[in-house]
Amino acid sequence: MCGIAGYLIKNSEIETNNSVIKKMLLLQKHRGPDNSAIVAINSKLNSAEDITFENETDFKNPSNLVFGFNRLSILDLSPNGDQPMKSSDGNVVLMLNGEIYNAEDFKDELIAKGFIFKGRSDTEVVLNLYNAYGIEGMLERLNGMFAIVIWDAKINKLFLVRDRFGIKPLYILEEENRISFSSEIKSFKALPNFRFELDELNVDEFLLFRNLINKTLFKNIRNLSQGKYLEIGENGNYQEKTFYNLNDDGNLKIDTKQLDQIFANSLEKSVKSQLISDVKVGAQLSGGIDSSLVTYFAQKSMPNEDFQTISILFENSKFSEEYYAAAAKSKLNLASNMFTLNQKYFFDVFDHATWCFEQPINHPNTIGLYLLSENAKDLVTVLLSGEGADEVLAGYSRFIDYEYHSFFSREFFSKLYLNKKNLFNFLHVYLNKENRIITASTFGSISCLKKIKPNFSFKKATAFRKSLLRGFSGSKNNHRKYEMATYLPDLLMRQDKMSMAFSIENRVPFLDNNFVSLALSIDNEKLITKRKGKYEGKNLLKKLAANIFDIDFAYRAKESFSIPMKDFLGSDEFITKWNTQIKDSLKRRKIFDISHINEIILNIKNANTAELECVWQIYTFEVWAQQYLDNDSDS
Repeated sequence: MCGIAGYLIKNSEIETNNSVIKKMLLLQKHRGPDNSAIVAINSKLNSAEDITFENETDFKNPSNLVFGFNRLSILDLSPNGDQPMKSSDGNVVLMLNGEIYNAEDFKDELIAKGFIFKGRSDTEVVLNLYNAYGIEGMLERLNGMFAIVIWDAKINKLFLVRDRFGIKPLYILEEENRISFSSEIKSFKALPNFRFELDELNVDEFLLFRNLINKTLFKNIRNLSQGKYLEIGENGNYQEKTFYNLNDDGNLKIDTKQLDQIFANSLEKSVKSQLISDVKVGAQLSGGIDSSLVTYFAQKSMPNEDFQTISILFENSKFSEEYYAAAAKSKLNLASNMFTLNQKYFFDVFDHATWCFEQPINHPNTIGLYLLSENAKDLVTVLLSGEGADEVLAGYSRFIDYEYHSFFSREFFSKLYLNKKNLFNFLHVYLNKENRIITASTFGSISCLKKIKPNFSFKKATAFRKSLLRGFSGSKNNHRKYEMATYLPDLLMRQDKMSMAFSIENRVPFLDNNFVSLALSIDNEKLITKRKGKYEGKNLLKKLAANIFDIDFAYRAKESFSIPMKDFLGSDEFITKWNTQIKDSLKRRKIFDISHINEIILNIKNANTAELECVWQIYTFEVWAQQYLDNDSDS
């Protein structure tokens, strides 16, 4: 797990030293504190020159393509694993952020083909796979999480690649004379003649969903779409190509009589494969069944290791899963580290967490992940998490609501209540089947958004998601695939940014290639079943958890990793910050009408969920805007 940065200059200008790339790397040094290195490439001369990071160094050959890398050493801690990594003939330069869990599977065949390995890193395997099979042949073999950058002098091409499910980021900034790429957006601050600008075209979608699908709130900056790669010529012209499509997955033939065992074996194999490391590995243990099962299989695979678990608790017991986290720890006889998120800490770190997240903090529990990662850094370098299980295995209540009781669910009546002052428009939206899927992952109410942004457009906010959903219409288990394409990527970026802020690698066993293929081949009827008169999602996972832990542990009501929002937004800390730092600045920005927000804050104790969501959205937007749109600070 590391940090990538670099840029391709498209016009006749050339780079002469490492000052820009060095600043880019320093802005994301937390992603890779163990080593930093630079390679300067002149595509016309086919030269790739190693540059010293520590001092400002002039390039021997002024260059139009520059690679920079911050390394967090996980596999092969020696310099043999340092990056950027060159092929033996010097024609290929590669950078890899992530982990390839099946890298060892290819070593023997590569050695048989004549490739020589200097070390044990997965990066060296990927480099040799590229040289042996080309970009497509390499990608079809990789099982892992990754962002990859490759320069191939033989064909004069630059490749930018992002993994199947968007676990690792790779941001791209497109300008007239430059294409830049980075693991974190903040690194673009170092580029000459660049300034962050708000892309107002994306604001409505962000307000409604709290995320953007591979887009950002910045003009000209996007996250490369998952399962895709860019093939770029030296003049900057490129093609975007797909190497993995969710639509094509989920067609395995499964022996349904053996399904429970096949399912358990697949999850165990995934967890075991993701334990590869030369540094300490632990697990995020929330107390939910997802993280508890990941922890169980990890401990089973390494019973004699010092396996640490890290949990976050809340002072308000209504929002804490302490009981279940403690039960899992006790059952598995594991070392447990529990840390409590309180109000003071929340506001003390909020600004820095926003800087790390690079967008408005959309989910308050992001601060819980920040606290978890901050404390984990003294215990482990790698953490396994249960992220992805709900999307892949139909764990959210919205899957059940859509399939079985769209108009008689608690969720429906809650949304009805929140939109009671605008019932006609709400029902007009909700009666459409597409809209029911799409709006199930929205926050707050449309009527509230129209009050704070009078020109808010539901049609504009949902247009891209509707096109995505329609693309899955002929596919098996299209609802789950839609959630994987829209809701999951943002959760993965939250995990990446909060963990990497403290140099922690986060791994997600539920998103193993083979496990996802199996899960998407299982019909909804096997995952959403009735128990005691009530529909349950994630049935196969809950049955497995019941066998390992107990029935009560597996079948309790689903808890979200949340915070007591009304307590936090009604606190003295929040009110003080709103009045001294936020309110006037929002007025000057002239994007939102904050009169409604001021009214809610004055009567916060009686605010409903939609009103709390509106306050949260506007507050977090302004904290982010002050850091990224208004000033030139680096932290």
